[in-house]
Amino acid sequence: MPSTLLDLCEYREDIRKSRFITLAGPISSAADAMSFIERHSDLAATHNCWAWKLGGQYRSNDDGEPGGTAGRPILAAIEAQDCDQVVVLVIRWYGGIQLGTGGLARAYGGGANKCLQQAPKRLLVQRSEFTCSCSFSELALVKLRLAEVDGLVLDEQFTANGVDLLIALGDAHRAPLQQQLADLSRGRILLEAC
Repeated sequence: MPSTLLDLCEYREDIRKSRFITLAGPISSAADAMSFIERHSDLAATHNCWAWKLGGQYRSNDDGEPGGTAGRPILAAIEAQDCDQVVVLVIRWYGGIQLGTGGLARAYGGGANKCLQQAPKRLLVQRSEFTCSCSFSELALVKLRLAEVDGLVLDEQFTANGVDLLIALGDAHRAPLQQQLADLSRGRILLEAC
């Protein structure tokens, strides 16, 4: 199951006199990824190579290194660690010794891999959206039961009769939550798929 990072993570390594600093962080959009890259890139460095993955979207950049020796290996490391919603930036200061295309790919991909391995992660739960309605007095209990199954309240609309909720929860939790809500409300609260 894919995971994302909890926070910024850093890994440093020197390879044949070249200094590599790898930074990785969580993202929620392509704009987040580009903002992370702009914020953390070092213009004094020789290369600022990066890759990011967000669901089915992904991009990578070699930043002047030979084609396919930096961005693609970083992206491959993201996929090998089963990460999603992640951006990785590898900053290189050239040390005077050529690494060759294989050495570059190992340095960039290896640094990204080591950085992601040590990073604190959380699993990404696939959630589906449902609607339900409850009375004002039941709202606190509904939210409590929802939190127990790692569900989210996406929207709540107060009406004259109670509260209409838009919620998101993992498919495996739908049946148990439906049963709990039915028991709580004598069968009145029903989860309906959006």
